[in-house]
Amino acid sequence: MIKNIGVVGAGQMGAGIAQVAAMNEFKIILNDTSETFLDRGMQRIDKSLSSFLKKGRITEEEKNAALGRIETTVELKAFKSADFVVEAVIEDESLKLDVFRQLDEICRPGVVLASNTSSIPITRMASATKRPSEVIGMHFMNPVPLMKLVEVIRGLSTSDETFETTKDLAIKLKKTPVAANDSPGFISNRILLPMINEAIFALHEDVGTTEAIDSVMKLGMNHPMGPLELADLIGLDTCLSILEVLHEGFGDPKYRPCPLLRKYVDAGYLGRKTGRGFYTY
Repeated sequence: MIKNIGVVGAGQMGAGIAQVAAMNEFKIILNDTSETFLDRGMQRIDKSLSSFLKKGRITEEEKNAALGRIETTVELKAFKSADFVVEAVIEDESLKLDVFRQLDEICRPGVVLASNTSSIPITRMASATKRPSEVIGMHFMNPVPLMKLVEVIRGLSTSDETFETTKDLAIKLKKTPVAANDSPGFISNRILLPMINEAIFALHEDVGTTEAIDSVMKLGMNHPMGPLELADLIGLDTCLSILEVLHEGFGDPKYRPCPLLRKYVDAGYLGRKTGRGFYTY
C-alpha cells in the first residue's frame, strides 16, 4: 500500500505534485539540491493552498494538515521510506538518468520509480536502473493542482503491475490517467509543441503580432490560452528541450525548433519564471 510518496525536485511541477498528494492524505518526502529551492517550493505550495482556501475549496484545517504532511530534505537517502517516487527535475536527460541510478540504489525493491518527464524516453531512464519493470512515466500537466490529466507512459519493460499501481495512484490523486506508449513527446507534447513552434514561426515571419496569434487561437479555435502565452507558462527553455527531443527522436524537419525560440532562450527570456518571454510579466 502506498502511504509515503517521494518527490524529487521542488520546482513548479514537483511542488504541484507534492501539494496534490498531500491534499489527498499522502505523506510526502520533498527533495531538492538546496534548502533555498525547498523553501521556494514550500512557499509555492502555501500560496496555492491559500488560493484554494480563499475560494472556499478547502478549510484552514485542511490547508494546515496538507502542509503538515510534507517533509523536506536535501538528502535522497530519505527516500528509503518511500513507497512510490516521482522524479520531477528539469528536462535534462543526464541529470534524470543520474537521479534514477541513485533512486534505484536507495529505494526498496518493488518501489515504483516514476518520471514526470514531458518528452525524454522512459525506456532510456529505466535502463539506468536494475528495476526496468518498475519504471514508468507519470506526466502531470501544469499547473498540477488544477489540471486533471496525467499521462501514464509505459517503457518497453514496464510491467502491467507497475502500470496499474501508477494508474490507481493517479485516480487517488483525483486525476484522470490516460495511457500512452513510449514515443518522443508521448501524446500531449507530440501534438502541442509543434503547434506552439508553428505559432513562434508565424511570429518570427511577421505573419502577425504576439497578441494577434494568440487571439486567433483563443477566439477562433476556442483555446483557453494562446500558444505563445502557453509557451511562456511552460517555460521557453522547456519548450526548446521538448522540440529537440522530438527533432532528434524522429529525425523529421517538421519538429525543427524555430530560430526565434532559440534566440529567446539564449537571451534568458524564458517566460513567466523570468518575467520576460513573448510577453512581459
